[in-house]
Amino acid sequence: MTYSFAGVSAALAMNVKDVFLTDGRPWLRMNEKGGKVVDVPRHHHQKAYLRDYVAAVGTAPERDGPLFCSLNRDGSLSRRRLVRQRAWEMLRRRARVAGISTDVCNQSFRAKGITAYLENPEVRVDEAQYLAGRADPKTTKLYDRRAHRVSLDEIKRFGT
Repeated sequence: MTYSFAGVSAALAMNVKDVFLTDGRPWLRMNEKGGKVVDVPRHHHQKAYLRDYVAAVGTAPERDGPLFCSLNRDGSLSRRRLVRQRAWEMLRRRARVAGISTDVCNQSFRAKGITAYLENPEVRVDEAQYLAGRADPKTTKLYDRRAHRVSLDEIKRFGT
């Protein structure tokens, strides 16, 4: 979600065939809200993460099968699609293990990706809007967290 700006529903709805090559370059196809299909090139980190994930799945998943699967009781990956609630619980567990004490949700990663992208002065909101599969720049701007950054030095400026 961070590297593709995908919403959690679009990410979880992906099938194996939605990771594909075009002219030798890796791409992702996401089905966003309202039936909007967005094809975006994969980030180089995504390529390694997805390769490692598919290797962890074991046998090659079916092309028309879900890319992200739930776990069986024994901890092995099933062939059942991962659902939003389980994805959120997984993210919360991973955040705790990583020492992140703030509350995270599935959309935290989309917001981080869009914010990082918009920090580049050479990009425009309409480019992020397309990549996020949004029809309106206002909804894309909801994920822009650049204005939320306040440094400790700025806080210390208040009366001492």
